[in-house]
Amino acid sequence: MANPEEIPPNNTLTQDGGETGPELEVVSVTEEELPVVQTPTTADVSPLGSAHGNNNTPPPDNQDGPPNEPAPPTEAGETNQTQDSHTDPTAPPSHTLPVTKVQPFFSEMQSLGSRLLARRMELLIGVCVLVLVSLIFAIGLGVGLSCVGKFRCSTSGCIPLSAQCDGREDCPAGEDELSCVRVSGRSLVLQLLTAGVWRTICADGWKHSLTQHACYQLGYPSYIDSAFVALKAVEEEFQSNLVSINLTEPGLLQHFKIHNASYLSKTQCPSGMVVTLQCQACGSRPRFGARIVGGNVSGEGQFPWQVSLHFHSEHLCGGSIITHTWVLTAAHCVYGFAYPRLWAVHVGLIDQPVNGAQSVAVEKIIYHSRYRPKGLDYDIALMKLANPLTFNGLVEPICLPGFGEEFQEGRMCWISGWGSQEYEGEPSVSLQGARVPLMSSKVCTQPGVYPGIISPGMICAGYLDGGTDSCQGDSGGPLACDVDSVWKLVGVVSWGEGCADRNKPGVYTRVTHTLRWIHTHMEKENLNPSTVSADD
Repeated sequence: MANPEEIPPNNTLTQDGGETGPELEVVSVTEEELPVVQTPTTADVSPLGSAHGNNNTPPPDNQDGPPNEPAPPTEAGETNQTQDSHTDPTAPPSHTLPVTKVQPFFSEMQSLGSRLLARRMELLIGVCVLVLVSLIFAIGLGVGLSCVGKFRCSTSGCIPLSAQCDGREDCPAGEDELSCVRVSGRSLVLQLLTAGVWRTICADGWKHSLTQHACYQLGYPSYIDSAFVALKAVEEEFQSNLVSINLTEPGLLQHFKIHNASYLSKTQCPSGMVVTLQCQACGSRPRFGARIVGGNVSGEGQFPWQVSLHFHSEHLCGGSIITHTWVLTAAHCVYGFAYPRLWAVHVGLIDQPVNGAQSVAVEKIIYHSRYRPKGLDYDIALMKLANPLTFNGLVEPICLPGFGEEFQEGRMCWISGWGSQEYEGEPSVSLQGARVPLMSSKVCTQPGVYPGIISPGMICAGYLDGGTDSCQGDSGGPLACDVDSVWKLVGVVSWGEGCADRNKPGVYTRVTHTLRWIHTHMEKENLNPSTVSADD
């Protein structure tokens, strides 16, 4: 591989497969800011890999989940659901339907898969009966099932949106008091949710001791600092709906939530400055400086956030380090196989098989509850590590973008992984990397590309001429962009048609559309850490 500025647009990426095991973990709440998007069913987006279907029959556009499965909830705070896959790993692949970029499991998985399927069918029948009885009961009582325009609690019931982040836990599980702060835009401006409105925090009255509490609410165990920037220097959408915090000594309060402080709404910040927040050092490559000539094999420290996710001691997917204890990956990598004890996260790795790389056990797996194995949307998952990572230059976190941060069409970013170098080819032994430009939704949805499929939660990257793309085995890995010398995680490898084909760029989960979901679960674990949780 040439250096990052000189990579030719003629490379692809690479990966491998794995097995399965005993006990299912958590499923997350939904990302309330995403609209429900009807996407076509795909032949296969499960960890079992191969696509099925008739090449001459387009996928139906009236389903977002598998048959015989309850429709997914559509509002914030919904009840969590356990999910399994129902696909046949022996069926021939179809190159004309969207497939995820995860390497198929080994043949030994087939017998275990059939046993799991029988067990899941028994559970599904029981769940369907329970749902039917509950539905009849609800209709009989005239109970409405919709929470349109309201916040849905995870257990039951709805509350007004204005009741969110008001200092009182109106939902039985208290989820209405989560995700009440965020950092927005390229400057990471700190915002507070009050009365259903996101408000930018003025520098006036801000105490730097509040920084620790704000970072804790975002799910970070520590903090670096807060700073002030001119209000006029941030994006216009964050220059209105202002607020100032009034608190004398927050440092004396443990785990204090800043939205519980007294505050004053403002039309202008008297100082003309607003608060920005940095919770951890991220997005740097302190050990990468060598020029690599020829090919696209990565050097040590080039992608220090890249991890290899091993299932039953075999590489299956990629992922990205986002904190000392959290890795972000794709939901289709873990759907139906969310058994933490059978997974391991390898960091600081260049070559497969593992030779001396650090291996960390997985404590918890959380994937988006709207994800469906035959859908394309909400393809996002979190892995909580059993032990925190040590950052050393070869292992470093990548920065999450700010809410509402935009990445322009044509920006050159990087994809990386151990995936195959051609469609259905052999996985790569060495970590590969390649540059791809971001693509606008307008281009990606034009006739002949992916018309009617791309949702707001997806972002495309690659070349319409083909030649450079992620491939099977790169699933869950990063789409990373350098923004003013800070690397940010813009996308997660999700799906595509074939690999590096003409008019078929790679499609990635758009990280900015799942930020609230990510921070909600990180904050929840800060407040209630646990090793096992059947109901998140």
